[in-house]
Amino acid sequence: MNIRHLQYLVQVVEAGSITQAAKELYISQPSLSNAITNLEKEMNIQILNRSAKGIIMTKDGEEFLAYANQVLEQVELMNRRYKDQESPKRIFSVAAHHYSFVVEAFVKLLKEIDAEHYQANLNEGRTHEIIEEVANLKSEIGVLYRSHYNHRVITTKLDEQHLTFHPLKTAHPHLFVFKKHPLAKRKSVTLADLEPYPKLSFEQGKHNSFYYWEEVLADHPSPKSIIVTDRATLFNLAIGLNGYTISSGNLNKELNGEDIVAVPLETDEEIEIGYITNDFHTLSMTALRYIELLGMSLDD
Repeated sequence: MNIRHLQYLVQVVEAGSITQAAKELYISQPSLSNAITNLEKEMNIQILNRSAKGIIMTKDGEEFLAYANQVLEQVELMNRRYKDQESPKRIFSVAAHHYSFVVEAFVKLLKEIDAEHYQANLNEGRTHEIIEEVANLKSEIGVLYRSHYNHRVITTKLDEQHLTFHPLKTAHPHLFVFKKHPLAKRKSVTLADLEPYPKLSFEQGKHNSFYYWEEVLADHPSPKSIIVTDRATLFNLAIGLNGYTISSGNLNKELNGEDIVAVPLETDEEIEIGYITNDFHTLSMTALRYIELLGMSLDD
């Protein structure tokens, strides 16, 4: 086994097929297939299940990939330190739902570091993407939530991927609406009050089960529903169409302005906000500091 074999494996997993990965790597498909087979023989495990439709990671393969990504991450750091000394240093990566407190903590972290050169990643995305990012060690931390409704499904998925959920705060669901929305000045609202207005939700791609939705109470039916892919569009539709989304109630006016307000929702559901980590990875000092700042942003 060498570094190139690990790089080949990562490329195959990202491409979803050996044929496509071979094209991207500019090597023959048989050569790449043999390299993966030899890697499996040497490690005495089956990493991939192959079919005409592509490849699927085995459970052993998912664990092996986590270790492989750690090795490749260290190689990248060595190359940047000794071969590419002018390149920005990648200091931290986090994947998260579309939460303003995640951005707030990220801003505070980079201001504290105050380095002349750095590269940091903040990936706002779908639930399954957050889980995969941390499982494959592309991000040290993933920020998402559990509720009464999705707790079992999310926890089972995390266990399968050797990930651990660390609770930060339990929040009561709130509406995010335009400050001039008819419900904006109410002390609280019910689910029945929402029926005349469009429900705004983040798109989850092929993992479209309600258990994976970013919004709590996603299974509650609504006669008007709009799916979006980014936070700016969601807020614009909330303003333009008197739409609403259901979230934790944490808003940062400095980052999001004052057009969107939070209104408590009358429900027994709760939002358990937390971060996930990979069981095979020891968090960096930067990641540990980010977690501290994340907790502070949630308490603001």
